[in-house]
Amino acid sequence: MYYHASSVGEIKILEPRVSNHNVPLIYFSEKRENVLVYLSNAVEKYCKETGFAHSGKWKKWGPYGFNKDGTLRIEEYYPNALEDTYKGVSGYIYSVENIKDSGFALQIPNAATSSEPVTVEHCEFVSDALEAILAAEKEGLITILRYEDLSEAKLEWNERTIKEEYKNAAHQPDYRHFIEGKFHIGE
Repeated sequence: MYYHASSVGEIKILEPRVSNHNVPLIYFSEKRENVLVYLSNAVEKYCKETGFAHSGKWKKWGPYGFNKDGTLRIEEYYPNALEDTYKGVSGYIYSVENIKDSGFALQIPNAATSSEPVTVEHCEFVSDALEAILAAEKEGLITILRYEDLSEAKLEWNERTIKEEYKNAAHQPDYRHFIEGKFHIGE
């Protein structure tokens, strides 16, 4: 089974879209829990909540990685990031039995892509993304590294990385607005 998350409901056919890799693809995971992080985008959510006007594609915020065993690990890079991003956010998880793999090499465990439209076989409504993420954590399907548990080295890395991200985001006003608001950089 392959899973794909979206904030958009009633999709019957998933269509390839240009994303991070500048190639039209549909991204899937073989693990349902791995797509939960895509039910909300912290940058888009924050900008909309603060009335920031933006047109065009939203910068994606992906505060996650994978443990050595391939388990998804969500990391909070600012206090209460998990709740800020996912609490009260609803969305949809689409699933399909088979896809024609695009052959595009991803460095993401259990991920696959299709460059061709895919007919949806099942749609699951998720009423609260935070509740779904916390349930997956409780079941041991994902891990969460909370902000208050970050090591000193990780906090230092975070500060350096965010400053660099801000500097490199001169042409991404939505991302700069998010960084200014959540990390108080550039203000």
